[in-house]
Amino acid sequence: MTQTATALSIDAKTAIAEALNQSVAETAVTTMLAQNFHWNVKGMAFGPLHDLFQKIYEDHFIGQDDLAERIRSIDAHADGMLAGMIKRSKVAEHDGHASDKDMIKMMQDAQETLAETIAGCGELAAKHGDTLTEDLCILRGQVHEKFAWFLRSHLA
Repeated sequence: MTQTATALSIDAKTAIAEALNQSVAETAVTTMLAQNFHWNVKGMAFGPLHDLFQKIYEDHFIGQDDLAERIRSIDAHADGMLAGMIKRSKVAEHDGHASDKDMIKMMQDAQETLAETIAGCGELAAKHGDTLTEDLCILRGQVHEKFAWFLRSHLA
């Protein structure tokens, strides 16, 4: 049965908010990773990679806001502490000292991790009848899979 945010049980809200906070954390870490790579990329593909990393971090900044606002719409707390996000994230920070190919591979891995995490969040939301969260997760997951494809194509 489909439910709006106000009709969700407290247990459903708690579980969905936890999954959304995981998604926000990984999106935030990946946002910074992309910005760091944008600043530090070098090599023959500098121009296209500089632009791609910028597209990624600009998209992700909006994406993390959309996810956090969904948390608030189900009347839960959006965890905005950077230290907590880094600790919780399955995507690791990087200092930006890497070859262009290593940057591409790390960003591809981050996109695939994000797609997995967000797909799991969408599945959980669907289980609880929260089609609006599920829909947001489907949209965000598609974005991350598309970025992963772009990045894989650079390494082919």
